[in-house]
Parts: sequence; structure tokens; C-alpha cells
Amino acid sequence: MRFRPSFQIKLFIYLVVLFVTLFSIVGVYYFHDIERQLYEDMGVRAKVQAEEIALIPSLITAVENKDVSAINRLMRNISAHSDASYMVIGDGKAMHLFHSIYADRVGKALVGDDNVDVLAGKSSTTVRLGGIGLSLRSKAPILNAQGHVIGIVSVGYLTSHINTLTVEKAIRILVAAATLLLALFTFSWFFSRSIKKQMFSLEPREIGLLVRQQKALMESIYEGVIAIDGQSRIAVINQAAKKLLNLDAPSRELRGKPLEEVIAPVSFFDRQVMLEKDIHDEICLFNNLTVVASRVRIMLEDQLQGWVITFRDCSDIDRLSIQLSQVQRYADNLRVMRHEQLNWTATLAGLLHMGRYDEAIRYIEAQSESAQELLDFVSARFCSPRLCGLLLGKYARAREKGVELAFDPACELTHLPPTLSETELMSVIGNLLDNAIEATLLRGENAGPVEVYIVSTHADLVIEVADQGVGIAPERREQIFSLGVTSKREGDHGLGLHLVASYVSHAGGTIEVSDNSPTGSVFSVFIPNGLPVHSTGTTGKA
Repeated sequence: MRFRPSFQIKLFIYLVVLFVTLFSIVGVYYFHDIERQLYEDMGVRAKVQAEEIALIPSLITAVENKDVSAINRLMRNISAHSDASYMVIGDGKAMHLFHSIYADRVGKALVGDDNVDVLAGKSSTTVRLGGIGLSLRSKAPILNAQGHVIGIVSVGYLTSHINTLTVEKAIRILVAAATLLLALFTFSWFFSRSIKKQMFSLEPREIGLLVRQQKALMESIYEGVIAIDGQSRIAVINQAAKKLLNLDAPSRELRGKPLEEVIAPVSFFDRQVMLEKDIHDEICLFNNLTVVASRVRIMLEDQLQGWVITFRDCSDIDRLSIQLSQVQRYADNLRVMRHEQLNWTATLAGLLHMGRYDEAIRYIEAQSESAQELLDFVSARFCSPRLCGLLLGKYARAREKGVELAFDPACELTHLPPTLSETELMSVIGNLLDNAIEATLLRGENAGPVEVYIVSTHADLVIEVADQGVGIAPERREQIFSLGVTSKREGDHGLGLHLVASYVSHAGGTIEVSDNSPTGSVFSVFIPNGLPVHSTGTTGKA
């Protein structure tokens, strides 16, 4: 298995290589720069010394008289106090009169072939190979009172001496650089370890995989999800949240935006409330959309980093809850019909067991006639078999509770509106019947029947359910269709009429609530059929 260094090791190595490369480049540059600067400084120093020595009157006199002993005494004193590698005095013919190192060269010619300009009265600074080696030297002419060149002063620094000074300076800089490099290596190690710790000891490829997994996970969530930082700026938002909030901008444009620019401010996002506690399943209003929202804090090492907000459309949850409740009602209807059938069968079996065959026949005929009459009416008047089953079940359930369910003879449903599905129609009628039966039961034994009128014309589908129950106060008629509003104390209530209103509104219809005579309420639903009107019909209450 091939060894893969960790991110910390790789980052440390990269930083070390970078620092070493940078210091190497800078070190070479500064070494050559120091060498150049030293040559310039030494050249200027040699020139100044040569020109000043050439102006000494006693030296001019001694050179003019070629007094070697006087020159020797004077120059020995001067060279002893100078840092120059050597000093040389020559006459007007470029012959040695003094040499600070080799005294035996007096009387010999100066070496280096750089005396022409000096004898012409000009100072010069050159790097030449002289009698004691390669050196940087400066030469100045010695002039007499008449301005004639009578000698030469040469002050030189050996290049080996200059190089030694350069190396000494470079070593001092190198020591400082090595110390700095060591400090940088230490910093690199702790820096890479800190980065590794902040990444939860994950490798970059693992972080990349996690990011892709997180993105896929966020988009697979049906609920809307928004993550915000400590300053309430959006960090992450999924497609479901954008869809629920009707946001068309790309996610990258929404990141970094303040939350209040995306969702209108509500108390759910009050910072003081957010800091106090997390909230689960709270009903809120996000941009005119009623949602069930939760808010959870993001903590890292006991420090608040932000919040994750999840929300879903409240109507979806309500619809699912109501549909489940409707299924329970269907099951109850089947149970009622089953019990009624069992009672009917038990009665028939008892009569047969006692040998009362004539009474059994009359009982069968009576039951069959009543049941068949209702069955024939419902199946002939309504085009939906599922709706027929619902109405028969509601009829049996109402009778079991002692409430009469009366169908208007004019009932007729030949087709369904294109904007209302069969399931939605069953939910609308079923909930209206359930509420009417419950209102009738609240009235007591003297309550009249629940009357049903369902007819589909070319223009509208009309549904009217009238009860003679306790009625609805006029001031409450606008509230009864809101979620959770109910007059019942038990059961899964406060959802039915809300769902009815939702379905009817979605289908483009209207609901009217009026008083029944002498008591009770009438619920009238009008849903457009979307068909051309050929004739005008009358509609009435059952």
C-alpha cells in the first residue's frame, strides 16, 4: 500500500520548501549586493586616502627631492593607522619610492599597467593584479607647486580581504536567517496542526467528499433548510426552501445575504429569542406562507456559530392529518355497516331458528326494500362509485347515531369539475356531513334530519348540506374555516372545514354559510364546472 502523507505533514513540507527557497534566493541576492557594496565602499575609501596623502606638503617635498628615508618615515606612520592592505609611493616615472609591505621593491617599476591616467593628472580606481596579488586600488597624482605630476600615491585593498569581510557579513546574516527559519519551521508545524484541528483531523479529499455528500443530502430533503451564521447571514439554502419561499436567485447569490432580505422579519427570527433556546415545530408566517418551523443552534467548542432553520408548508401537514382522519372515518363507516349487517343477520338467524319462516321472509323483504331503495337512488344519481360508497357509509353511521340523513330527490352528479379531484370531492362532502351530524347530535332528540343536495349543472357543481342543529353565530362564520378553530372538545377537530375551504378555494369555488329554518345552518358550496351553459336551471336547498 502506497504511503500517503497526511495534510499536516504535506502542509508543513510545502511551507518549509517555500521558506527555504525564498531565503536561498534572497540570500544569494544579498550576498552579491553586499559584495558590490563593499567594493564600492572600499574603492571610495582608497580614493579618499590616496588623494589626501597626495596633498601632504612634506610628502610632496620628499617626492620632489626623492628623499626615500623621509618618505619612508612619513608613510610608515600613515600606513600603521590605516586599514588598507598596502600603500605605495612612486615617482614621476612610475618607479617605487615606498612600499608598505615589501621595502626591497624601492627603485623598481610599479606593476599593473594603470599608471598612464595618473601620470596625466587623473585619479583612478581599478582592480588589478599587483605585486602582492589581486587588489582593489586607487591611485592619485602628486603635484608640485607648478602643477606638474611628480609622483603617484597608491592605496590598495586585497580582494581576498574584501571577500573575507563579505563572508563575515554573510555569515552573520546567515545565522540570523537560520534562526528565523527555525522560528518559521516551528510556526509552520503549529500552524499546520492548527489547520488540521480546525478541519476535525479530516483530509482535504475527505472534506471535499463531505461537502458533496452534504449538498446531495440537502437537496434530497423535502423540507426547506436554511443555515445562517452568527450575524444571521445565509450560509446554506436548499432547493426546497427556495421553492417554498418563491426564490429564483441561484444559491450562490443568496449566500452571505442577511436573512431579513430573504424572509420578512417575524418574531421567530428575533435575535434575543434565538439566543435563549431552540424551537421545534412552531407555526410561523414566512413570506405569507404558513409553515411549521424549527430552529437549532450550531455550537462549536461552546461558541455559537449560527443556526439551522427547517420548515415545511403547514398545509401539507394539515392535509395529511385530515386525510388520515378521513380514512379513519371511512373505517368507522365500514365498521358501522358491518355491525348493522351482523345485527340484521343475527335477527334473521333467530327467526329461522325459531321456525318463524313467514316473519323471516317479511323481515328480509322489508330490509331489502329499504336498503335497495337507497342503493338504487345513490347509484343512479351519482357517477362516482367511491362517492356512492361514502354516502352509503355516512347514511349508516348517521342512522346508528340516531340522525336521519335525507337526500333531496333532485340530487344528480353526472360529472366532476376539472379543477376538483374525486378524492377532494369526497373530502369536501364527507367533512360537511360529519359537521352537520355532530351539530345535530348537540341539539338532542328533537333535532330534525340532515338534508343533502348535490347537483352538477353546466355552470357549477352545487353542494348544500343543511342541519337543524345548534347553528353558528354570524360573527364566527368567517373563523370556522381557519385551522384549529372548532366548537368540539374531543377528537381530531379543527381541520375538516379548513381542508374544505382549501379544496374549494383551489378549485376556484366559493362557500356560503347561512341560517337554516327554524334552526341550524346551511353550508353551500359552488364550484365552477368549466362547461358552456345551455340552459338556466334552479337550485334550491333540500
